[in-house]
Amino acid sequence: MITKAAVDAMGGDHAPAEVVAGALAWAADNADNHLLLVGKQEVIEAEIASIKEAGGFACSPEQVVIVNANEVIGCDESPATALRRKKDASIVVASALVKEGKADAVISCGSTGAQMAAAIFILGRMEGIDRPPIIASLPGEGGHRTLLVDVGANVDCKPAQLLQFALLGSVYARSVLGIASPRIGLLNNGSEETKGNALAQQVYSLLKEQEDINFIGNVEGRDLFSPIADIVVCDGFTGNILLKALEGLGLFFASSIMKEIDKPPSILESFDYSRVGGAPLLGVNGVSIVCHGSSHREAVANGLRIAEECFRNGIVARQAEELAKCEL
Repeated sequence: MITKAAVDAMGGDHAPAEVVAGALAWAADNADNHLLLVGKQEVIEAEIASIKEAGGFACSPEQVVIVNANEVIGCDESPATALRRKKDASIVVASALVKEGKADAVISCGSTGAQMAAAIFILGRMEGIDRPPIIASLPGEGGHRTLLVDVGANVDCKPAQLLQFALLGSVYARSVLGIASPRIGLLNNGSEETKGNALAQQVYSLLKEQEDINFIGNVEGRDLFSPIADIVVCDGFTGNILLKALEGLGLFFASSIMKEIDKPPSILESFDYSRVGGAPLLGVNGVSIVCHGSSHREAVANGLRIAEECFRNGIVARQAEELAKCEL
């Protein structure tokens, strides 16, 4: 199956060089992988020429198309305002390619807010979804991985929105990971039902009432790396801080251990965001993969592999089918 990925070549701290290099590495994985590199054409052409000169262009030229976009939305800009003013921004053009059926997925290392806005206003939200969340995978005991949702798309959330996060996470776990009845926990500061702030208590009541999901109750931070739950739900403010704290902790441990024994244990590699690559934005009518702003080529290539997996598993159609069965 051919996978066409629209890549925001101008988004990210190390764009366009690392983004283009990572995208070309993904294309080289499989002759059925096709790239639409979106951004300033002359800049992208120069990067490709540099990679060719260094002998790093391993895919077929027929697999790569450049789509010109002359503007970029920065992380310091208001996403909604920039989206209206910058119609020729790379994330806008890349998202439109998915909307028009010219690409199967969009991936960006740029402004998460801009990508979220583009997903909402260009791809469109699925029926019953207020705010699309980002889902990420955390390592755990015995190879178990816990899905954390939301990890940064929505910093201010209402109880009903966290319920939607739980439903979307459950659909993702079933359709992509093959978990028949994923266990859903609510991130809280205690396991008792009465624990937490007003938001947590209201969400607990909503989740407990749902017959379509396997809610197991509150989950504490220390339980995230145990096989207690398959999905842990939280607001995006909490999730993003938690994810970045874990990333920093992994780097700290790796650096500290390197000073003592010259080689960190392999488990710490699972905290390296570059090995994961990206995280899907759920609840929108298209595959949209959000990557770390500091992504280098390895992370970009791995993010594209996530996009490929989501597309080939039909994650958009499966979400829509499952959501149609639920009362939101």
